[in-house]
Formats: sequence, structure tokens, C-alpha cells
Amino acid sequence: MSLQPTVSIILPTFNRLGYLRTTIDSVFAQTHSSWELVVADDGSDEETCRYLEGLADPRVKTLMLLHSGNPSAVRNAALREAQGEYLAFLDSDDVWLPEKLETQLRLMRAAPTRRWSYCKLRRIDAGGRPIPSSDGIRAWAPYEGDIVEALLELDAVIATPTVIAERSLVESVGGFDELQLFGEDYELWLRLALHSEVSAVPEALTCVRVHGQHYSGDRVAVYAGWVQLYRKILTLVSSSRLRSVCRRRLAESATTLAALQSREGQYSAALRAGVRATASGWSSPRWWLMAAKTCGRCVFPRQ
Repeated sequence: MSLQPTVSIILPTFNRLGYLRTTIDSVFAQTHSSWELVVADDGSDEETCRYLEGLADPRVKTLMLLHSGNPSAVRNAALREAQGEYLAFLDSDDVWLPEKLETQLRLMRAAPTRRWSYCKLRRIDAGGRPIPSSDGIRAWAPYEGDIVEALLELDAVIATPTVIAERSLVESVGGFDELQLFGEDYELWLRLALHSEVSAVPEALTCVRVHGQHYSGDRVAVYAGWVQLYRKILTLVSSSRLRSVCRRRLAESATTLAALQSREGQYSAALRAGVRATASGWSSPRWWLMAAKTCGRCVFPRQ
């Protein structure tokens, strides 16, 4: 490629060829054409590799990696190859609308002090059909500016394929944390938010596919990830208000983790999680309620 692309698209994949073709087609359909696609393949099967090797567009760069099963490590491998001024993130089962890149890049150039952006998402099923809104799903809202607290409270809903950020910003905070196996996206968004305000596009420019092969299906591992995230961010925030939010969310996540572990018969692990929650949980009424239930399960396990 003779000219530096405006945006580098970071796409990790592993054996999702049925979805991957549609995902990459949505990149080729973008109205903004100054992009490079960096595909980091985490040791996929031969059929997927043949498809990737057959992508003849010079804007596509494919990295064939040994399988690690670590999304952060795979994304970071692609980040190291990126040349664009901006980074856009895309997952191998999701789809962009054609104007996605153009709309967000225009917004970011209009507000240069906001060095990253995200957009509203639309949920689709395995077949690509829209999923109706449900009472069990938090309504999306366009949080803008300083959104650290909204991220800590999980009020700001930011899916990975909705985000575009300055490459220099992502590099300055160190990219994805490869020790954060779950919640690695929100952990990075928090570090970005600590360094820059954000813009939000209230249009659904990304379709996030909901299906049974998601990496985050293990709820115990998911909540262990949230505990790890809040413990880390607690060391990074300086204001007393944000530290208080971190401690409360840490206590609640650790207590939920203990409850999940006790239900699966992991009583020693549940007690350890409960102990970790104790130091931060005294001021949280929800912590006291969940702690009592968890201790009851550990002391009187179901037969």
C-alpha cells in the first residue's frame, strides 16, 4: 500500500468462517475507502486460512498466529502491525453498516479533543435477523465527554465493534491487557476514558450478533474478570468518588462471583472470593445481602 491508510481495522478471528465472510464483506462495503484491514487469525482451521489467504485486496493484511485463545493477545498482535492514524475494532461475527467509518471519522475530526468515539448498536441473531428490544436488556444511551463513572457503573454500553480511537491514544495506554481474559474491552475503554473524553453517535452503525458461540459464556470466568478489572482500575483513579464506585463495584462483583462458585460446588474458591470482597463491601447493602446468602450456601451446601 503506497499511502498510509486513515484507519486500521483490527479484526481477530478463530474458526468462524460462516460469519467471517459477512463481516469482511461489510468492511469492503464501507463508503470510506482509506482503510487497511489487519486480520489476526488465532490458529484457525485450514478452510478459514484458505479463505483469508484468498483475499486479494492489497488493503488486507493477514497474520497467522499460533492458537492462544487470548483475545487481547490476538488484538495486540494486529495493533503492532497497524499503520493508520485511527484504529477501528471489529469482531469476526459482527457487521458494520456502510457509512460506519465515514460517520465516526467525520465526528472525531469535528471534535479533535475527543480522541475516541463509539456508536449505537443493533443486535442480530445467528441468521442476521434483528432481535427485538427486551425488558431484560439495558436501554442504550449516548454517554459523551467524561464517561469514566458511566463505564464503571456499566451504564455506558460500548461494544467492541462500535469503537474508533486514535492509534496514538491506544498505544499510549498500552493496548489491551493480555492478563485480562474477560472484560478486556471495558478495561481498555476505561483507560482510554481516563486520558480522553469520548464522542457518541446515536445511530446504530454496527450489528452485534448474538449466538451460542460467544467467548464470554462462562459466568464464573466473566465475574472473575470484573473483579480483576475493578481491582486494577481502583489503582488508576484518583478522585475519592471514583475510588468509592470502584470499591463498591469490586465488592458486588466479588460477592456475585462467590455466589456463582458456591452454586457450582466450588466452596473454597467461593470463600476466597468472599474474603476478597469483604475489604470493599462494608458500605454496600447489596454486598451484605449477597454475602449472607453465599455464606449460607458454603456452610450448608445443597446435597
